Amino acid sequence: MYTDGACSGNPGPGGWAWVALQDGSRREGSGGEAATTNNRMELIAVIEALKALPPGRAVEVRTDSQYVKNGITAWIHAWKKNGWRTASKSPVKNRELWEDLDRLSTALKPRFVWVEGHAGEEFNERCDELARGEIARLRG
Repeated sequence: MYTDGACSGNPGPGGWAWVALQDGSRREGSGGEAATTNNRMELIAVIEALKALPPGRAVEVRTDSQYVKNGITAWIHAWKKNGWRTASKSPVKNRELWEDLDRLSTALKPRFVWVEGHAGEEFNERCDELARGEIARLRG
């Protein structure tokens, strides 16, 4: 599963997308918001990808977002322990999305892998194309 989010301006119109590869077939999903941030789009891309996963399937999530990968595999443990506060005691941004991703990750146990963005990886590039298409659609 590949995921990506994009934003034009930060905040601004944004798009998210995922591409799932399974048993020789490919499925895609995308969407967007008129006023959002890049980090929100990155998180929503993963959440929507995991929601689209058939039950009981092992999954590897490939994301070009260090924010998503590090947040869900490392930082979230301290955030929850500290009442959803960061190390600097500020409230965690996008908490509701992190809670959604945490629930899905606990249930599905995905493996998160960081991939370099805009480096020619075919399905990461496809996600970027879909997410940017959502931005264009929102701009009308």
